[in-house]
Amino acid sequence: MKVLVACEFSGVVREAFRKRGHDAWSVDLLPPMDNSPFSFTGDVFKAIEGGDWELMIAHPPCTWLCQAMRTNAARKDRPNITPIFERERDKAFDFVQKIFHYPTQKIAIENPIGYLNKAWRKPDQIVRPFMFGHEYAKDVCLWLKNLPLLIPTKIVQGPHKKLDFWSNKRNPDGYSRKSITFQGIADAMAEQWGDL
Repeated sequence: MKVLVACEFSGVVREAFRKRGHDAWSVDLLPPMDNSPFSFTGDVFKAIEGGDWELMIAHPPCTWLCQAMRTNAARKDRPNITPIFERERDKAFDFVQKIFHYPTQKIAIENPIGYLNKAWRKPDQIVRPFMFGHEYAKDVCLWLKNLPLLIPTKIVQGPHKKLDFWSNKRNPDGYSRKSITFQGIADAMAEQWGDL
């Protein structure tokens, strides 16, 4: 299967599919962390239009879409901040819509709980790392087009850890550790969606 993982700098999802024999590529504005030759650096839509993709999994940046950004903007409630926030949020929302409505047969959009849940629709599924072999709790929303729900592969009993130690770290090279897909979730995507 020809697979594009959009907005992924880590290569975790891409490599999960490649290990199963798929022609998988990733694209992001940042260069790939793993220096893979199977990654495009640059405009997502150029990569989308440059290939006949059968499956696309997209991780749009959540900076302007997540609940935390909306809460912070409301808390600050300064006249000069609100229009900037709303403009950037609208651009991010349009970006997601353009990806989802692209004529690829199978598409998954991944994002945290936030603006998409209200402005667009509820996600088809919310998965958590502890459902796929990790001891962490984090809501991962999935909006699906012609794809089945992911079936948990290895449930880890609680209590589950929070991602505070990741969320509080900002890396100077632009890579955000909290944006990296958990390996168990990536493997489930490759195993369950790659065999369709």
